[in-house]
Amino acid sequence: MFKRILVPLDGSNLSELALPYAEKLAGTFNSEVDLVEVCEPGERQHRHMLQLYVEKTAEMMRNHIKEAGLTVKVEPVVLDGKPAKKIIDYAKKSDASLIIMATHGRSGILFWTMGSVANKISHEISMPVLLIRAKAPVLKEDESVIFSKILVPLDGSTTGEVALPHVIELTKKLASDVILFQVITSGQHVHTVGGLDYVRFTEQQVESMKVNAKKYLEGVGKGFAGTRATVRSEVKFGNSAAEIIKFADETAVPLVAMATHGHSGIERWTFGSVTHKILHGGNTHVLLVRARG
Repeated sequence: MFKRILVPLDGSNLSELALPYAEKLAGTFNSEVDLVEVCEPGERQHRHMLQLYVEKTAEMMRNHIKEAGLTVKVEPVVLDGKPAKKIIDYAKKSDASLIIMATHGRSGILFWTMGSVANKISHEISMPVLLIRAKAPVLKEDESVIFSKILVPLDGSTTGEVALPHVIELTKKLASDVILFQVITSGQHVHTVGGLDYVRFTEQQVESMKVNAKKYLEGVGKGFAGTRATVRSEVKFGNSAAEIIKFADETAVPLVAMATHGHSGIERWTFGSVTHKILHGGNTHVLLVRARG
């Protein structure tokens, strides 16, 4: 599932925040890594410098992985054209299984010096994207587990579960604490004669939903049998995005794994635009997995 990792670079320190994660995952899963730089039209005179930069970065990555007693194929790649389009085309052509790139601040996706590349890629690409936040703690070289905790928000839908196979794959190698998380909201919008009204659930309805959510999460947890994961479930009450961000912050979760949908970008889940809000307001790294259709 993680056979080929693609890391877009633009020469900035921010884009290079993705490199330690690519190294760790590549070493763990024996993945091939492509470090991709794009030479834009009008900058052809600097192409040689870009080539030297990406070759040097690739050599540094090989050495780091070799120091850990592992050997991984790391390829420097320089493309010509518009960055987002060229990276997306290359990812498809090379059959990349994961893209790792940096994000920055509460504005969500970092607008690189090469343009809004990360934003466009995360919206249009079909393969999973691991977004590394600049404001999150830096991964230390001596950390034994790259993601010691993984939070998986679920809403009971098939779409909401699309990240699960990737988390299961990660935990076949990583001894992570996996937290399956669902939030019960206070009510729902319904169409009435007067328009769209918000109807609050009764206390009895809320308690029943909590029980059902717990059973659902426990059932999902059985899918981690045979992995190295320690699985537990959490059911909270309130605003979905706010509760997910709050829980991730309070428990120092380094990774949230969740779904995206279609070329419109972030899917509006049944519990609201949760993924979108977490991307723009959260503080953790995010693994986005696209739902089909």
